[in-house]
Amino acid sequence: MDMSILRAEKLQAGYEQRTVFQNLNFSVKEGKITTIIGPNGCGKSTLLKTMGRILKQKSGTVFLYDQDLRNLSTREIAKKLTLLPQNPVGPKELTVEELITYGRFPHRNQGQKSSIADQKAIEWAMNITKTISFRQRELGSLSGGERQKVWLAMALAQETAILLLDEPTTYLDMVHQLEVLKIVQQLNRQRKCTIVMVLHDINHAARFSHEIVAMKEGHVIALGSPQEMITPEVLKQVFCIDARVMLDPRDGVPVCFSYDNLQTEKETVGGEE
Repeated sequence: MDMSILRAEKLQAGYEQRTVFQNLNFSVKEGKITTIIGPNGCGKSTLLKTMGRILKQKSGTVFLYDQDLRNLSTREIAKKLTLLPQNPVGPKELTVEELITYGRFPHRNQGQKSSIADQKAIEWAMNITKTISFRQRELGSLSGGERQKVWLAMALAQETAILLLDEPTTYLDMVHQLEVLKIVQQLNRQRKCTIVMVLHDINHAARFSHEIVAMKEGHVIALGSPQEMITPEVLKQVFCIDARVMLDPRDGVPVCFSYDNLQTEKETVGGEE
């Protein structure tokens, strides 16, 4: 039986006067990779920020291991959950290793020197992300793909059981996208890490997820396995597209290989009339 270790109940969140979603229920299964998909602006990133307590909810509750997130200290949360936001920025003069070391902040007091456990975690994170060869380079000298792997390494060095990744493949080429997602998959398989990702590429979502959650206009409108979610019917409901889907003969994973925008077609036809 899958156990929910992170869940939201009747959650309302947004920015200043704008509410992005309300009365939203969402749960994360332990030891699984869950990917959230949906159109731009539907609330995916807001949900991740709220569940990581980067953004304060307006109402409702987020539970981490059945504890109200509001009752936990920042350090307590950071020992259990890591959130890597979109497009993180750090001082350009920091070296790769210095940035990754910041991932160890929950595990030591201010001014305390790195322990053997800290060093092991940092070395492991650099090895799994293949950033160890440029550990002394400054962030400002790195390519986009290299920087993304360094930020991921920092998140991994935190050594938490839950990892929230907000669009970890944004701005990366195909090779670097696959490299990052295979690291995520390896982390889940080897360390049983529970992972929640926001992705725009539905084929990546299908290939690298145990469960896919679809959001639209601030609501969770569907959830299920990749085989249940990457279908013409669901994709039409979520994205308003006419999708063509087939199963990869090598492994049975659904692949969307072509689609048309139904909304654009409808507007064009309407204009001609």
